[in-house]
Amino acid sequence: MNVKNILSKCDHTLLTQTATWEDIRKICDDGIKFGTASVCIPPSFVKTAKEYVGDKLAICTVIGFPNGYNTTAVKVFETRDAIENGADEIDMVINIGALKAGDYDYVRDEIKALKAACGEKILKVIIETCLLTEEEKLTMCRLVTEAGADYIKTSTGFSKAGATFEDVQLMCDNVGEGVLVKAAGGISGLEDAQKFIDIGASRLGTSRVVKAVQGLEGSGY
Repeated sequence: MNVKNILSKCDHTLLTQTATWEDIRKICDDGIKFGTASVCIPPSFVKTAKEYVGDKLAICTVIGFPNGYNTTAVKVFETRDAIENGADEIDMVINIGALKAGDYDYVRDEIKALKAACGEKILKVIIETCLLTEEEKLTMCRLVTEAGADYIKTSTGFSKAGATFEDVQLMCDNVGEGVLVKAAGGISGLEDAQKFIDIGASRLGTSRVVKAVQGLEGSGY
């Protein structure tokens, strides 16, 4: 197990409603110290966090979070605002109701609109796998690919369940060329993280991996 490799794939996450700037500052410090891919934080902290970390760490934030039922116009505004504030990566939540109603054009067009708002910034698309049928998961693999997003992501961490090995395997097997997979929600520690990576996940949304590594400090990890 290569702990540094695992850390380099982690979006070190803090999205609780009660998070303060001191909490966010601490995970930024940890992200820099442990070499995580980014920190994933609420939009209201993006500007302050980016000013704090500069070029030392990527800042990721969430759009339409956690339910996804904002209008596309609102999500586009949120995205542009986040990028103007310094966000390097955007994790958006799809309109799950539109997917379940079979309005695939709406879902695809919304992702396209946010990708256009992102420009060259990374866009990850949260599909909330725990609320979807297998057919809907497969449909989202196709729509995310067609829309030109950078990642498909399992979960918000705010619904009934998070990432499963089976869902990540399904997504890795069915997304198109150029689309990567992010596993998020419920990743319990280093062994879990390594298994998700072995299956094919390129990113992990978690707070527990850094905590696990902090427990190893001094052991020559």
